[in-house]
Amino acid sequence: HVQLVESGGGSVRTGGSLRLSCAASAIGDTYNCMGWWRQVPGKRREGVATIDGDGSTVYADSVADRFTISKDNNNNTLYLQMNSLKPEDTAMYYCAAGAVLPARWCSIETAGLFGYWGQGTQVTVS
Repeated sequence: HVQLVESGGGSVRTGGSLRLSCAASAIGDTYNCMGWWRQVPGKRREGVATIDGDGSTVYADSVADRFTISKDNNNNTLYLQMNSLKPEDTAMYYCAAGAVLPARWCSIETAGLFGYWGQGTQVTVS
């Protein structure tokens, strides 16, 4: 069983930066795909970025030139560097992990394949 704990959220001004972290309790072999999703109350969950075991990434168009997803396999930690933040980035951000096969299905479009989810960290941009 994989436990995911997000941190790094907070309040920031428009144009500012934040780095989210997601600490995973299990080794990386348990899952080959990780990602970040976000959700605003009353709206559908939105995929932000994913990264597979080979380091291939997928980004939502709205964040592709501002956010960077990365992972540290030695520390079982996933990151999301968020720059040039906008008010529309305000949301609860969730980390997810899954054993996704084939690897090409590791994507922001396949949230249903991610079996493990964190509790979320709030990001507010004003």
